[in-house]
Amino acid sequence: MRIDAYNQINQLYGTSKTRKTGKAGYAGSVNTTDQVSFSSIGKDMQIAKAALAKVPDVREDKVNALKTAIDNGTYNVSNESFAEKLMSAYAERTM
Repeated sequence: MRIDAYNQINQLYGTSKTRKTGKAGYAGSVNTTDQVSFSSIGKDMQIAKAALAKVPDVREDKVNALKTAIDNGTYNVSNESFAEKLMSAYAERTM
């Protein structure tokens, strides 16, 4: 039996040394508290989210103005503008 090989393995894995970690049952004596911190980007996102929550989803002033123009018969759509937008939307879909 080669004892020197055993000693080399023992040194490699460090099985011969034992460490004492302290008394069991006193783990509660350490005062630790959990903490959460947000980065500046996270804080900016929270501010932006709060600002967006205050803005309505529908701009009622624009909708009401269009409704009254349609009801009065004063709402006019340019044929050229409509055709250009229709063709550009079609071109985007075919690509």
